[in-house]
Amino acid sequence: MNYLMAFVVGGLICVIGQILIIKTKITSARILVLFLVVGVVLGGLNLYQPIQEFCGAGIAIPIIGFGGTLANGVMKAISEMGFLGVFAGGLTSTAIGVSAAVFFSFLISLIFSSKTKNS
Repeated sequence: MNYLMAFVVGGLICVIGQILIIKTKITSARILVLFLVVGVVLGGLNLYQPIQEFCGAGIAIPIIGFGGTLANGVMKAISEMGFLGVFAGGLTSTAIGVSAAVFFSFLISLIFSSKTKNS
């Protein structure tokens, strides 16, 4: 059942993104930022964790999960460090994901050569 729920929720997030791409003039980058902000808002309102417990990886894996992790990290750091936690919390909680993205992007750039898109 967990796999089915993750598939359905993750698929619905992708469907929402695709509908936004097709029906609006919002760019893909702005849709990603929108999803990130939704995750931050859900995390800030303490709604992300109950949703994640219900949906599992379906909401944790997409960019919404990154936003939720940012918000949770900031709230935790604020309780430990005060106002400075606003700046340190998000970076601390997402450092592993960001480091992995940078590392693998670099690795892929060594393997493949980039080309400009002719439009």
